[in-house]
Amino acid sequence: MKFSESWLRAYVNPNLSTEQVGNLLTMAGFEVESLRPVAPPFSQIVVAEVLEVSRHPNADKLSVCRVNSGSGERMIVCGAPNVTAGIRVPCALPGAVMPGGMEIKLAKMRGVESQGMLCSSNELGLSDDHSGLMILPNDAPIGTDLRKYLSLDDQIFELKLTPNRPDCLGVYGIARELAAITGAALKPIEFPRLAADITDKLPVKVSAPDLCGRFAGRIIRGVNPQAPTPTWLKTRLEHAGQRSISALVDISNYVMLELGRPTHVFDLDKIDGGLEVRWGRSGETLKLLNGNTIELDADVGVIADGKQVESLAGIMGGDATAVSDSTRNIYVEAAFWWPKAVAGRSRRFNFATDAGHRFERGVDAHTTADHLEYICRLILEVCGGQAAPLDDQILELPTRAPVTMRCERARAVIGADISNAQMADCFTRLGLQFEQHADRLVVQPPSYRFDLEIEEDLIEEVVRIWGFERLPVRPPMASIQMMPSPEARRSQLEIKRQVAARDYQEVVNYSFVDSDLDFSLSGQAPIKLLNPIAAPMSVMRTTLMTSLLQTLVHNLNRKANRVRVFELGRTYAHDPAVKSGPLTVNGISQPWKLALLAYGPLAAEQWGIAERAVDFFDLKGDLEAILGAIDVSFAPAKHPALHPGRCAAIQINGQPAGVIGSLHPAIQQSLDLPHAPILAELDVAPLTTPKIPSFVEISRFPAVIRDLAFVMPDSVSAAQVFAEIAAVVAATPVARLVRNVKLFDEYRGKGLEYKEK
Repeated sequence: MKFSESWLRAYVNPNLSTEQVGNLLTMAGFEVESLRPVAPPFSQIVVAEVLEVSRHPNADKLSVCRVNSGSGERMIVCGAPNVTAGIRVPCALPGAVMPGGMEIKLAKMRGVESQGMLCSSNELGLSDDHSGLMILPNDAPIGTDLRKYLSLDDQIFELKLTPNRPDCLGVYGIARELAAITGAALKPIEFPRLAADITDKLPVKVSAPDLCGRFAGRIIRGVNPQAPTPTWLKTRLEHAGQRSISALVDISNYVMLELGRPTHVFDLDKIDGGLEVRWGRSGETLKLLNGNTIELDADVGVIADGKQVESLAGIMGGDATAVSDSTRNIYVEAAFWWPKAVAGRSRRFNFATDAGHRFERGVDAHTTADHLEYICRLILEVCGGQAAPLDDQILELPTRAPVTMRCERARAVIGADISNAQMADCFTRLGLQFEQHADRLVVQPPSYRFDLEIEEDLIEEVVRIWGFERLPVRPPMASIQMMPSPEARRSQLEIKRQVAARDYQEVVNYSFVDSDLDFSLSGQAPIKLLNPIAAPMSVMRTTLMTSLLQTLVHNLNRKANRVRVFELGRTYAHDPAVKSGPLTVNGISQPWKLALLAYGPLAAEQWGIAERAVDFFDLKGDLEAILGAIDVSFAPAKHPALHPGRCAAIQINGQPAGVIGSLHPAIQQSLDLPHAPILAELDVAPLTTPKIPSFVEISRFPAVIRDLAFVMPDSVSAAQVFAEIAAVVAATPVARLVRNVKLFDEYRGKGLEYKEK
């Protein structure tokens, strides 16, 4: 939320500096994300009137302007295309210092002396608009310092509000909190009732009390929609980041920013018959104020007239009844929409609004009529017109149940010795009504505090007002017991360290991934999310390879040419056979997996090693080093994510544990990868139980190496040969003498038959 300091101080003005106010707000739970001046520093820039404009004698694109700057007339050369006689603009006098430090001096431009400079808002650092001069209102006082006229010495607060404080989505709510924090007086806002000049009433039927608990409205006839927005109101809106549109729209936005009350203004003459507040119907459509046309259903609240839907309830008005320069009669509406009836609706249509942001968090239902009186009074003051009586329909309002806080428990939770009287004072400063009963306080939450529901909420209020910064700083007191670390167990952290030692970088990715890519990699139907945070993150991953490939693409797009990453995390898949267990919850399997990806050169570029691309055997060697003494073997396999001829199953202690291989060419092409990365994924469970090393006496005799060559069919794998040798050795008395068997060469070609090696 963004607002100016002067707007805040109009309601509460503590004797504190801007920085002190910002610090107090942050410590009270309203984080000040930024605090900056409205405009960069500049001086000697005044309001001036252009009296006469003539063509420059020596330049087609320049004009010579006779300007009244308040201290006399002067001639100024200007190149802006929108300069005309009669407008009032900012004028930098000789000696003025512009943003950035440039000083304005008397100068000749193409032979004509220029006694100053007419400025655009871009040159003054007020906006990005550099299309022409900054046009000021016709009533801007000539000669007045621009900083004073536009309140440019003001400061802009930008707060980061938590979702549980919708009462502070208005400047007055922030002022109420600042008054409670500092003890400064809060200026109340008066809501006097308007006298009715006419008796008109628009028929309104609320057919959905579960959508709308209160609906208030009033007809105003004879308004002037082209009336200029008052400078003070326009300035406050601009400082809050809102663009001025028209008087009627500006007033509605102003009330929302000041009181946190979204309202809507209908063009009365465009409403057919009356209005009905109801749930939408399948097949209905609505063209919104932003130009989008949406399809409605029974889960979306609407305001409709006799012919069509006119507004998306609590979110945005429709284009059909929008006010324009030709509007003469209006209907002003303020309502209480139940938060659950508004929450999530705007995101369904891929947009967000300030009104929806407030209503889905909660807006005070009890002040609906007061705030409607306030906006109607502003409309009459600015745009004129005649007001009809207020039509206020109350169906059902939220109730606030009393909340009890035990003082002794509050002291225990806060960790500070705060007296009962101090706690009561905190509630008094917050404007909360309460009753004191011995060692407990019973608080009646006001209608605007949707967040006060349980005892802990009241404890938080006490410590906020008392002061987080006053909490005592004590070292933690806890008994630490040294637990033995079993040698037969290896933690996940130790596994990560061993992988990182092989030159892999750990990544931590979202468990939400792209559905198409995940299905291509695993061949399993992933679990869909009911409310994904983004379209490319719509399902739970069934394999870690999805996340690693997305990481690879992200790095390659940023000119990385060598990527070696790993991730240890959970995958998710349907497992209807098992309802619950260590790795299964509600029929969803969530096993821990370890995945590695290697791409690009084997080693970083250097002069001592010839560059070559990483291959299957490099990653296989890394896995064998990571697994250490664990009995691991590899066998040819097929996997939807891996190349049919470059894929192997990983077996640990004779049981399937994962896969390793080169990425499938089709997936490589779909990801637009120049080369295929090498991937591996295996279960973490068997990695956590390594073999315990045991002492073996070193032989007193030197080792004997035997080089044996075997001729065998091409279909026989190296693993089968190792298994056969191990079986023969185990069946002979010399088994204890054989220490190591390894394959060091393979021959094919001359001297052998076809399909022999």
